[in-house]
Order: sequence, then C-alpha cells, then structure tokens
Amino acid sequence: MRVDQAEEMSEDEDRSLTSDLVGDGGAGAGGGGDAIAESASKTRNCTGCSGDVTASASASAENILHNVLENVLHFLTSRRDRNAASLVCKSWYRVEALTRSDLFIGNCYAVSPRRVTSRFNRVRSVSIKGKPRFADFNLMPDNWGAHFTPWVAAMAKSYPWLERVYLKRMSVTDDDLALLADSFPGFKELVLFCCEGFGTSGIAVVAARCRHLRVLDLIESDVADDEVDWISCFPEKETCLESLIFDCVEFPINFEALQRLVSRSPSLKKLGVNRYVSIAQLYHLMIWAPRLTHLGTGSFSTSEAVVHGDSEPDFASAFAACKSLVCLSGFKDILPDYLPCIYPVCANLTTLNLSFANITPEQLKPVISHCHKLQTFWALDSICDEGLQAVASTCKELRELRVFPVDPREDAEGPISEVGFQAISEGCRKLQYILYFCQRMTNAAVVAMSQNCQDLVVFRLCIMGRHQPDHKTGDPMDEGFGAIVINCKKLTRLAISGLLTDRAFSYIGKYGKLVRTLSVAFAGNSDLALKYVLEGCHRLQKLEIRDSPFGDGALRSGLHHYYNMRFLWMSACKLSRQGCQEVARAMPHLVVEVMKSDDDNENDNQVEGMEDHVQVLYMYRSLEGPRDDTPKSVDIL
Repeated sequence: MRVDQAEEMSEDEDRSLTSDLVGDGGAGAGGGGDAIAESASKTRNCTGCSGDVTASASASAENILHNVLENVLHFLTSRRDRNAASLVCKSWYRVEALTRSDLFIGNCYAVSPRRVTSRFNRVRSVSIKGKPRFADFNLMPDNWGAHFTPWVAAMAKSYPWLERVYLKRMSVTDDDLALLADSFPGFKELVLFCCEGFGTSGIAVVAARCRHLRVLDLIESDVADDEVDWISCFPEKETCLESLIFDCVEFPINFEALQRLVSRSPSLKKLGVNRYVSIAQLYHLMIWAPRLTHLGTGSFSTSEAVVHGDSEPDFASAFAACKSLVCLSGFKDILPDYLPCIYPVCANLTTLNLSFANITPEQLKPVISHCHKLQTFWALDSICDEGLQAVASTCKELRELRVFPVDPREDAEGPISEVGFQAISEGCRKLQYILYFCQRMTNAAVVAMSQNCQDLVVFRLCIMGRHQPDHKTGDPMDEGFGAIVINCKKLTRLAISGLLTDRAFSYIGKYGKLVRTLSVAFAGNSDLALKYVLEGCHRLQKLEIRDSPFGDGALRSGLHHYYNMRFLWMSACKLSRQGCQEVARAMPHLVVEVMKSDDDNENDNQVEGMEDHVQVLYMYRSLEGPRDDTPKSVDIL
C-alpha cells in the first residue's frame, strides 16, 4: 500500500471533530432556542394553568422529544450531518453526544482528550490523525509530536467498551499498545497507518490479550524489530481474525506460526504479508484461506522449491480456488514470470495494486486484458504510455487511477506523458480519482480529461520537473488546470504543479467552490495568487504549499477564513517570522508553529538577512491553545 491510500479518510473527508467541538460555542448559540422555549413556557403560565401542572407537562414533553430525537439521531451516520445536528440547540447538542459511537479527530492537537471524553461518553470507535501529510516527505523535524499516550490514557478511563482504534501519522509506544490491550476487554480492531514508535513487543501484547481481535492492520508504519515472535502470540484456539495486514514489517516473521494462525482463522477475509513471504509460502496460506477477498502477496518471487530443484506447486490453481478474491496487492520483489498465476482471478478483480511491481507494458497487458471489472488500479510508470493505453481499452469501470514514479528525481526521464493520460480520459469516462506523476504534460490533454471525466472528485497531477510548461507549446499550464475546476463540478481535492501563473489560481478561486484540499508546489507569480484562492474557495479545509513565492501579504489575505480551515502548511516560501507573528496575534484561537531543522539554522547564520525567514509554517485551529510537547526545533508564536 502507498501513503496516498486511505486518504481513505482522505481525500473526501468530512469536517473534523474540532468543528464538532466548536459546538461548545455552538451550543451557546443554541441557547437562543432554549430562551425561546423558556419564553413560551412563561406565556403558557399566564393562561391560568397551575405552575406545577405546567412544569410537569413540560418535563414530560421534553422527555418524549428527547427519546424521539435520540432514536432519530441513531440513523445519522454522516459526520457532517451529525455536526449540523449538534449545532441546532443545546438539547440537540446533548442528545447528539449521547448517541455518537464513532469519533473522528482530524488533528490530535485541535482538541484535548479531556474535552472529548467529557462530551462523548458512549464511544466505541475512535479515529485520530496526527502529523500533516508532509511528514511523509521528511519535511518535519524528528520527534515533532502527535503522541497517542494522552489519548489512550484518557480513553482507558472513559471508554471501557471501546472496540476500534484507527491512528494515522501518530507516535505510538509499546506501552500505549499494552494499555490499550489491558483496558478494553471487547477490543476488536486496530489500524496503525503511517505510525511510528512501536515495535513487535507492543504488537505481541495486542495479539495475546485482545481475545476478540478481528482486525490488525499495520500499513506503511515503521515497526521496530524487538526480536519478539508476535505471530505466535495469538490465542491457540480458533480466532476471530477477519483482517491481518503487516506488509510494512521489514524483517522475517515466523511463517510456521503464521500458517497455523491462518488455519485457525475461518473468518479471515483480508491478508497482507510482507516481502519475506515467498510465493511458495503464499501458496500454502491460500490453501488454508480460500475465502479471502483481499490479498497482499508479499515478494511474489522465486520460491524455495526452485532453489532446491523440486517441482513447484500449481500456483494458478491456488488463485483459482479463491473465488471471492476482488483485491490484489503486494508484488514486492516481483519475478514477472509468475504473473500468469493471477490470470484465474483477474476477471473478478475490482482493485489491483501494482505500485511496487516494476514491470513493462508487455508484462502488464496480458494481466490487464482480463480485468474488465477493475475499478481501482495503482501502478508504477514503468508500464509506460502503452500500458496505460491497454488499461484505457479494457477497464471501462475504472474509478481510481494512481501512477507513481520508479525514479522520483526531478530531472529523471519519465516514461509516461500526456499520451497515456489522454488515453485514460478517453477510455475511462467513469474516473473519479486520479494521481498522476509525470515529467511532461500538455494543456490539451488536461482539458480533454476535464471534458471526458466530469465526475472527477480528486485530481492530482504532479509534473515533477520544476516550473515545467506545456511541453509542446511552451505555455503555462493555466488553461489545463482552469478547465479542470470549470468542468469538474464535483471536485473536492486538487493538486497542481508545473509552470503556473496567478491566472491558474484565479480560475481555482472563481470555480473551485467545492474544493476542500488544495496542494501547491513550485507555482504562482505573486501573493495575488494565494489571495484568489483564500477569498474564493469558501469550503477550503486544508491548504498545502511548498516552494512557492508567497509571502506575508499572501498569508494575511486569509485572516477571514483560517478559523474555518483545519490547517495551513507552507514550506520554502517567502514568509517572515514577523508576518507569522502578526497572524498569531490577530487570531488567538489558531496555533501558529514555525519550524527549522539544524541545517536551516546553520544556513541562515551564513546568509545575511535570513534570520527572520520562516522555513516551515504549520497553522491549525485548536480549542486548547498551544500544546506543551513541542521539541526544540518548533516555536509556537
């Protein structure tokens, strides 16, 4: 899996819990409704009825309304709908809190664990996000924060019936995992996505003590090797496991224990193994788990049988026996000769992730020709334009496409271009999500995408060379991105790159009315560009900017909107400490963090006039004010 997945709380996320908890103020606003009710009650008292009788009748009516409302709110599953309901009045605010069992916290520093647990006391599922996305690209200091410790400590006291925890970009310790395992006797699901700080010792405790565990997914996380055989720690009797994913674990596991675990997990539907599981070992796992719907294949390379000169198992028959398989991923250290093994399942696949498989168009085409039901496809750019053309001609149901670079250097010779991009737009008209890394692009191809795929919700075009124009005309890419925001009226997430002037930003501000997440790299002429966006995109929640010429004036242009956003990230721009300080003074409920690495400090000391320069700005709303766990490399203004 890639970091981009799952932006499955992502890339189409609802309002964070922070906005829910602005309901502390919202409930106050709802006080107007209570005042009206009180006035009506006084009016009724003037009609000559007994005060006691009226009070009793009012209390009874209130209880009935409370019960009705509670039953109705149980049917509200959308976070946005629940947020809106909580702001109607104080009574709705209270009832909504009582009926909410699933919490989503988009920024772990936006609200305190104490505030959350005091308001919501019937919670069974918690999802928490920590660091911003640029942490994935080493643009944040080490030990920045996002600690799970205070959260699990608070939940252990308040949520004894907690069943599910999803963490993304959080710092998690083995002690945190031990407390989690000991505090929630009915705990069922743990998903750690891009997390760090823990090792096999902590995972072993979860496996041993969470007797009802159904999901243990370790995705793109940094897991330390404590030399603990965590696979052997699951209960010896039949387990409840439905999903086990550990493809990010970068060291060998006890395969015999894994095979026994799979054999006594009859409900297992999702299995993702790491690169230390060979295709021969995978064969044995599949024999024990024919009901799998999702499979991460591990290395998919030469088996032990070949090494010892023995005959190989019939891998294709093992895949053919998995009649329910709809999602395939993994393929690390792939030996393309084994790709024909998956032919029997291709006709049923809705998701195929080849983003670790460095294969050629000739190796891809026989696979993709069977994938007529495919809706999600991830690949490396090694498949070239020719491979994308094959996808376009076969996969008419495709909804999501992500193409990653084999060589991420800016000056690399990329094997894909506008040719494959335009082929996809012409062949896959139902496309809703595209992430496309390339070295060259044209306005005409982007305009064609906007016209052919008007259901696009996420458009992320990453032209890796800095300030690259339309490689045929030499023009800026303004008209292409302008066409995307004009024609794709469902667009909520946009990433822009290439040679872009302020004109492109004026298009985004004028037409991108639903855009909630905007990512900008190496783009824009002046502060006016950012002003267009901040004044025009009223629903903007997350704004990520790097290596662009925006300064203090651009930053000040968003003062009217920052309280409505989840965060603003700016790195390698033209910000000054004084300008950031002015924003911090003007907006006391924002946390304004500025960061510098040791290298940045050394460089600033060598360059005159750079002492006031801000290398990284991370600004987010918070009900709690500045945090108290910042490292030395982070200043809160």
